[in-house]
Amino acid sequence: MSNANARKILEAHLVEGSLDKGKDISIKIDHTLTQDATGTLAYLQFETLGIPRVKTEKSVSFVDHNTLQTDFKNADDHRFLQSVAAKYGIYFSRAGNGICHQVFLERFSVPGKTLLGSDSHTPTAGGAAMLAIGAGGLDVAVAMGGEPFQLKMPEIVGIKLKGKLQPFVSGKDIILELLRKVSVKGGVGKIFEYFGDGIATLSVPERATITNMGAETGATTSIFPSDEKTKAYFGMQKRDKEWVSMPAAKNDKDFDSVIEIDLSTLVPLIAKPHSPDNVVPVTELEGTAIDQVAIGSCTNSSLRDLMMVAAIMKGKTVAPTVSLGISPGSRQVMQQLAKNGTLGILIQSGARILESACGPCLGMGFAPPSRGKSLRTFNRNFQGRSGTEDAEVYLASPEIAAASALAGKIVDPRKLTSVSFPEIPASLHIDDGMIIPPADGSNVSVIYGPNIKPVPVAPPMPDILKIKVIIKVGDNITTDHIMPAGAEILPLRSNIPEIAKHVFERIDKTFAERAKKEQAGTVIVGGSNYGQGSSREHAAIAPMHLGVKVVLVKSFARIHEANLINFGIIPLEFADPKQADAIDVNDIIEFPSLRKYLEGGAKTQYVARDVTKKMDIPVNHHLSSRAMQLLLAGGLLNFIRNKLSK
Repeated sequence: MSNANARKILEAHLVEGSLDKGKDISIKIDHTLTQDATGTLAYLQFETLGIPRVKTEKSVSFVDHNTLQTDFKNADDHRFLQSVAAKYGIYFSRAGNGICHQVFLERFSVPGKTLLGSDSHTPTAGGAAMLAIGAGGLDVAVAMGGEPFQLKMPEIVGIKLKGKLQPFVSGKDIILELLRKVSVKGGVGKIFEYFGDGIATLSVPERATITNMGAETGATTSIFPSDEKTKAYFGMQKRDKEWVSMPAAKNDKDFDSVIEIDLSTLVPLIAKPHSPDNVVPVTELEGTAIDQVAIGSCTNSSLRDLMMVAAIMKGKTVAPTVSLGISPGSRQVMQQLAKNGTLGILIQSGARILESACGPCLGMGFAPPSRGKSLRTFNRNFQGRSGTEDAEVYLASPEIAAASALAGKIVDPRKLTSVSFPEIPASLHIDDGMIIPPADGSNVSVIYGPNIKPVPVAPPMPDILKIKVIIKVGDNITTDHIMPAGAEILPLRSNIPEIAKHVFERIDKTFAERAKKEQAGTVIVGGSNYGQGSSREHAAIAPMHLGVKVVLVKSFARIHEANLINFGIIPLEFADPKQADAIDVNDIIEFPSLRKYLEGGAKTQYVARDVTKKMDIPVNHHLSSRAMQLLLAGGLLNFIRNKLSK
């Protein structure tokens, strides 16, 4: 019997299926998490289910993404979210209270529980031994309605940490090392579970940095044990009663496979543009001039991180060629920084103190200059995500970021002298005044703004599709490519007809206009790891609104493939990936007897046909029997409503 904690949690929450690798399983969800960029649509979808109260143990709605209020749109969404929370029994974390993953870790995480979040970095809570999974907002809406979450049983990979980190090497370097080893698609279909004697040296915030960025490997989730370090963290948060012991597995045989990392040999690392797995030692980039440094995001904005930054910057000033922005991860962190004098050190250094929100991470302010080099403690450096299309974004630890901000160029922090490593307090002042708990919502009316539009729904699947290839893209296409973020587009998240006008605009500005003209629908052709990155379901629902019926690629990222199914778009993979090269934009592809094929259980290989090239295209799929039912119904929302009506 495996002692892997991930397996134990899955077993305790198993509703349907068996825990055999690759098999379809359904699990009970204890907690849910949404943020304002994905939450508006998730709650609009939840409302259509007609359920009077959420059925989870605890659901939390955060405002942390769309906090720039340049007009009414974001403010209206925040008012909508607060009224929805009040009506349906959801905790509401107000704007200014902090980044969802940081606040959830501090105030809501519980070892051994399951968490489903409408954000790809939901696995942050794995740092506190939760089985925390990112998903599309519709999956979260359905979970709030009491339905189990469906997934394929992942492979459980043990990440064996041994030894101890050297000074100026941190948790960020551990996850960058893993990314260097496995790549941005090396975690697909896997759970990374950390064990070994090295874990005892890592605090919960350091562990959370690692589980947070595990999302960049494509992993289902990442998890640490709950031990004395976890107990101390819960004590600091005055949540001792919610701590549960979950010791680490000790045997390599408890895992399907094992990757070993010797912490004592790790060096400071940096991810170069434009991918989190483009990792090299800091020594390889020493001397590279930089224009901007951004410290924060859900990855590195904890009290530990910012006290370390202040220790490096104390008594010094940011280089005149560098603009430094710091985003504390939560109101709690900001208050503690003010209380212990750290905030004053950061301000004195010349840092710009930004809001406790996601901000620059998704292009919501603090964009780099034209052709600028920006060094960030964030989790993603996809091209254009910063808000500046031709910027070069590097990812690194707070230690590298602080040292480089002072030097005006990338430097190895191990060369610093006279830095006193700070002691993190054992207890904090706790103030949950910006979290509104659930109350009786029977007399609450939900408030809708003019930018909040009904959720579009796909029609049931036809039997035959004969559709045009509308766009052809390469490998590692991200959800940022498909559905861009940024200050101009994010406020449209609750208005699908408007946001759909921006689909693929970074690749082809004519995409939306051309797609809408095709009455029969369209097909997208692409390469491997299609849809990596954010969990944003808008990258599926907006193409669906434009008439996309099929996405045919070499391989998919997990969350995006699930989102496509949820919105009635058929995800198919080339049986022979080389055939992708032979297909061109404007080719007509026929999908014969498609409905009959899925109704029959899809037991044989399916063959599409490029009518233009007169070429058969054998395809594969990962469709479970439930996924087939969703596609036949026109998506998950139709499927659940049909189920509830019966």
